Amino acid sequence: MIFSLRVVASKSVYQFRRFHKCIVVCQTDPAPAATSRPIEPLTIPVPEGADKPVNPKVDKIANDITSLNLIEVMQLSDLLKKRLNLPDAPVIPAGGFVAATKSQSEEIEEAPKQVKSSFTVKLIKFDEKQKIALIKEIKNLLPNMNLVQAKKFIESVPAVVMTDISQEEANKLKESIVKVGGEVEIL
Repeated sequence: MIFSLRVVASKSVYQFRRFHKCIVVCQTDPAPAATSRPIEPLTIPVPEGADKPVNPKVDKIANDITSLNLIEVMQLSDLLKKRLNLPDAPVIPAGGFVAATKSQSEEIEEAPKQVKSSFTVKLIKFDEKQKIALIKEIKNLLPNMNLVQAKKFIESVPAVVMTDISQEEANKLKESIVKVGGEVEIL
C-alpha cells in the first residue's frame, strides 16, 4: 500500500514537472514558421470583482481628457462629431416616444392607488365667544380629560385632537367641533 502511494505521488510530481516545463518552453520559444502571428505569453486572469488592467494607450487618452477645461472639452466634442460624422442631436427611433408613453401610462394604471386609512384631526382655531362650549365638547370627546386639561388644550391651539382614526370618526369629530365654533383640519 505504501509503495503504491509512492508510485502515484512520484508520477504525479513527474507529470506536473513535464507540464510546467512545456509551458515554460512554449512561452520562450519563438513562433513556429507555420503560423503567421507570434504566440502571446500566458497571462493570469483577473479575479471577479477586481478592476481589469487598462491598455496604457487608453489610460493616457483618459488622463488627457480629464485634464481638459470646459472650453477644450467643447472643442474636442465638436471635432469628434465632425470626424466621426455624428449628428448634433441624439438619434431616437421613430415611435420610440410613443412606445415609452404607452408603457408608462400602463404602469401608472396598473399601480394600485393607495387609500389612506388613518386620519388625524387637528384643531386650528376657534371662536372666542364659544370657548366654553368648545371646552365642554373637547372634555366629552376625549374621555381622560377634565375641564382644566380641556381649557389648557384649547388655549394651546393649534393642537391635535385625535390621531389614527377612521375617516368616518374623523368626519363626526369635525362636525361636533365645528358646531361649537372650532375650525378643524383633517390630515
